[in-house]
Amino acid sequence: MTDVADTDSLRDKMMKQMVHLDINAQVGTCMPLASMRIGTLIHNIEMNPGQGGKLVRAAGTCAKILKEPTSRYCLVKMPSGAEKLIDSRCRATIGRVSNPSHNTRTLRKAGQSRWLGRRPVVRGVAMNPVDHPHGGGEGRSKSSGSFGRVSQTPWGKPTKCVLMHFNGSSTYGFRSRELLK
Repeated sequence: MTDVADTDSLRDKMMKQMVHLDINAQVGTCMPLASMRIGTLIHNIEMNPGQGGKLVRAAGTCAKILKEPTSRYCLVKMPSGAEKLIDSRCRATIGRVSNPSHNTRTLRKAGQSRWLGRRPVVRGVAMNPVDHPHGGGEGRSKSSGSFGRVSQTPWGKPTKCVLMHFNGSSTYGFRSRELLK
């Protein structure tokens, strides 16, 4: 009789372990990064513990855990290719966000783009001089376009690879991420 009871308890323990492992590997499970393995594809990642998912939420995206989250921080490779250290107590969902073909959809007409809240883009050369620095002239005028004047924003600031100075360093039209922070 004790033999049967021992086998039942052993069987129960094994089933609990299998269920626990199955839950850990199941797609759609939300858990702290500390309890995940290397190479796990994740999405909807918190930046601070308990704050709610902030990163990797766009259609078809996923991030990958690169280092074992044994210490306080876990190294995660973002969809952009950047590697980010995230607190191991932060939670994430296992798997990839659905609808990966979202960006391949073609819009049938201009109105469909407007339904999505996108406004039309009008070239500055096609405007009047009061509306844009590139505007005006007779026909396709070169005096107000790219030949006569430097390319400018609608507010008159120079654009397109003009030497810019920020924080004492000069770059040719490129802003490093460190300077933007």
